[in-house]
Amino acid sequence: MTGAGPAVYAGRVEPLSLSEITRRVSELKLEHRSLDAEIDRLIADIQADEITIKRLKKRKLWLKDCISRLESALIPDEPA
Repeated sequence: MTGAGPAVYAGRVEPLSLSEITRRVSELKLEHRSLDAEIDRLIADIQADEITIKRLKKRKLWLKDCISRLESALIPDEPA
């Protein structure tokens, strides 16, 4: 999965539109919820691999950070 943020084309950075940011936040939140359910399922399984659980938790935290960054990009800048 690619990281959230501006798209890069031929060395140029294209900023995401507000609708693209909103769409991306929705996608990331959906993945975050899916990971949460998967982690809960694995924790309930006695034979679950601890390394897999840790990797999923790390991915979930990364997604949360991405969501936070994108949501802060949706907040308009305050004039000084």
